[in-house]
Amino acid sequence: MDRTPLITALSSRLPGALSTDLVDEYLQMRQDLATGTLGRSSVGKFVETLAQALQHLDAGTHAAKPNVDAYLLGLESSGSSTLPDGLKIVAARVGRSMYTMRNKRNIAHKGEVDPSRFDLQYLVGAAQWVLAELIRAISGLPMQQAGALVEQISAPVGGLVQDFGDRRLVLADLTIRDEIVVLMHNVHPTPMTLADLRKSLDRRSPNRVQAVARDLWQTKHLEGGADSGYRLTHKGFDHAVQVIQSRLA
Repeated sequence: MDRTPLITALSSRLPGALSTDLVDEYLQMRQDLATGTLGRSSVGKFVETLAQALQHLDAGTHAAKPNVDAYLLGLESSGSSTLPDGLKIVAARVGRSMYTMRNKRNIAHKGEVDPSRFDLQYLVGAAQWVLAELIRAISGLPMQQAGALVEQISAPVGGLVQDFGDRRLVLADLTIRDEIVVLMHNVHPTPMTLADLRKSLDRRSPNRVQAVARDLWQTKHLEGGADSGYRLTHKGFDHAVQVIQSRLA
């Protein structure tokens, strides 16, 4: 995703620093969803920047450290705000819901594994909607151009693994070692037996898949066994994240 057109469109009414922060924080959340490592800090920073953006659009200035929840709650009932309802009411409520999700649900600190991917998907989807609404409301672009930017913002998070029901296929051209950890990251924390791995890596030699899986067990990237099923260790999970991030860069 090219960030420059999004930043340029937002900067028609917002300071460049705020526009850049909104886009970069969203893109970081988007990448974190793909790796399953979305952290509390990235969500909080996005909503804080949203509050600053709404303050600036409404009053021409913004606080360096806004009371995010209080501001967004008060904005909805503000009689003096000139913001359109899509921003004043809907975007403010979406922002507060993101902040609530970040504070009250099991959103992990950076580097921890969060088992609730549904929460992460909601947060990234909410951020997509907020950016799309901001583009629509403030860019001043012709409808065709604004629509193209919104489509870029709303593009689904791409994955390296395609699920075919009875097997999963790693789409990237990787080594067997990296292909196994990316595949297991996709199902984590569900275990995969050696038979499962061979089925999904059926373009590889079954003996090589077995040998590499055993080597990953020896190096403590995997725990478990061929018949009972392997799981990623923290070391294996971190390695998978590095591989995925290198492919999303």
